[in-house]
Amino acid sequence: MQVVRYAAGDWGVGELWFDGELPLWHELPTQTRAHPLGGNQSGGPSPPPTVTLAEPGARNWGDSVPEAARLVSRYFAGERVSFADVPIDLEDCTALQQVIGKALRTIGYGETVTYGELAALAGRPNAPRAAGTFCSHNNLPLILPCHRVVAAGGLGSYGSLGVEYKRRLLELEDAAL
Repeated sequence: MQVVRYAAGDWGVGELWFDGELPLWHELPTQTRAHPLGGNQSGGPSPPPTVTLAEPGARNWGDSVPEAARLVSRYFAGERVSFADVPIDLEDCTALQQVIGKALRTIGYGETVTYGELAALAGRPNAPRAAGTFCSHNNLPLILPCHRVVAAGGLGSYGSLGVEYKRRLLELEDAAL
């Protein structure tokens, strides 16, 4: 297990948890997380070994940083990147969740679809609520780009980070809002 903590400019600090190259968890950057160059978070159990990426978009990390972390850092530096080749594990998901997750990965940078359209992309046009539920429980944002899924009548929500964070991600991608 490895944690990669990265600075993402005015977005704040984020974390990715890995088992080898396989991402397990992604906390999007916020201003409330301690800056990676300023020490460890206080309180709670000690996390696994942490690698820190000092600069947003930096490319000189050595071999110890998984490619997905490099891509996330470049994404927040404003570079158009694809997460399509990042390995993910959907084996613990139901068959419906697996097809929704795979369909979610087909939504390109700067594109948006509605929850109903995501369900249709997954071959389950009558399952827009299941698509929304999958997105709301997504532990790999950006890699599974749930921010690109919007409500039929507007942006929809984005969990504890809120709709403004979702809007900001879509603006970073120059998506039509």
